[in-house]
Amino acid sequence: MLKAGNAALGLWVKGGAYAAQHLTEGTVPGVVAQLYGTAPQARKLVAAGLWHEHGHTCPHPKCQQPAPGDYYMHDFLIYNPTKATVEQGRDRAADRQKRARDRAAERQNQTRNHSDSSSNRDSFAGERSAEKTESGSENIGFPDLFAGQEGSSQRDGVDPSRSPRPDPSRSTSFGGTNPPAPKGERAAAAALVEEWWSAYGRGTAQSRTTVRRAVEDALGNGLAPELLAAAMDRLGQTSKPITGGTLQFALSEIRRPAAGAAVIPLNPHAPRTLGRAANAAAVMAELLGQENAQ
Repeated sequence: MLKAGNAALGLWVKGGAYAAQHLTEGTVPGVVAQLYGTAPQARKLVAAGLWHEHGHTCPHPKCQQPAPGDYYMHDFLIYNPTKATVEQGRDRAADRQKRARDRAAERQNQTRNHSDSSSNRDSFAGERSAEKTESGSENIGFPDLFAGQEGSSQRDGVDPSRSPRPDPSRSTSFGGTNPPAPKGERAAAAALVEEWWSAYGRGTAQSRTTVRRAVEDALGNGLAPELLAAAMDRLGQTSKPITGGTLQFALSEIRRPAAGAAVIPLNPHAPRTLGRAANAAAVMAELLGQENAQ
């Protein structure tokens, strides 16, 4: 190296970097030597024994013979790996990287699948719970048990035109499970309901059938048509439904101001007073009762 000099050593270093990068195993092409340095520098490297030209007689077995015009770096393979060794190392490194990527992808897939399966199990469990809740609620005999109609009533058998839908107002304080109302009571109830409906039916959410049943129950339990008409009028004025409980409430209000009086006054300002309906109902009930007796 001292014999070659600093300038030639610069060409030697750059030539060695080229050979290592391009896996020439120590061969430096002539064009590369001319690009990196000068011809005198190349001759100094050959004279110092650092480079060999074509036809050299170096006794070292690893010093290869370069092509004419090229150069070979002395003892290059002693300090540097061969092309095959480098390529094998690169292949092994690529294989290791591939296996590492495959393992990472497999772990990621397992994590994702576990998360998805957990979510599915939670979802399925929620659905099964909801199904059990729904099926349990469907098994509740709501129409019969909650309405107090566990079986078909006597009136259902007599009047098939009635809807089988249970009516919550059937169980009244007047005794909602009465036998079929007599013909006279049904006629009286129909007259009361018709008159009340013409006055207040537009402002109620009840059906006419529901109102008629409550009225029939009240008449069947001995309530006078006049009192019933007054109670219905009071409920109509206050937009309350007609049931056994509301009728009793209306009667208590009517009797309070009229305690000890022989006659219960009706509201003269109602859209259509129910006094005529009460009188007509009472007369019709009496006539029908006499007809049935004959």
